[in-house]
Amino acid sequence: MNRNEMTCVFTSKSQNESLARMVAAAFVAQLNPTIEELADVRTAVSEAVTNSIVHGYGDREGVIELRFLSEGDILRIQIRDYGVGIEDVELAKQPFYTSKDTLERSGMGFAVMEAFMDTLEVESTVGEGTTVAMTKRIGADDE
Repeated sequence: MNRNEMTCVFTSKSQNESLARMVAAAFVAQLNPTIEELADVRTAVSEAVTNSIVHGYGDREGVIELRFLSEGDILRIQIRDYGVGIEDVELAKQPFYTSKDTLERSGMGFAVMEAFMDTLEVESTVGEGTTVAMTKRIGADDE
């Protein structure tokens, strides 16, 4: 089985969201995805990283770890922050829920991630941070 992995660590600055999208695209490109699969992964990564920046760290700066692992046609992505954490993950995953209602946030981040990826798992501890783990089978449309 063909296996590859990569880790990217960056500061929780809004301009690094586009960096995360480019890194995701570069890693996924080697798996020969469809344009739609590539767009799905870029969008899901963008949402997760934006959540870490806006909700995990807010006005303070921190570190975001972005990990990719491909095993055959399965892509695993993990986004981790060491921010404030999420008190109620199930509530946070509800469409239109946002903890930043004073900002222009749609509350659709987790819903978007779920729509574009095959699996989504969120683990969070208040005061310690959040880890978002997603998988997607690349090439699923080929069969």
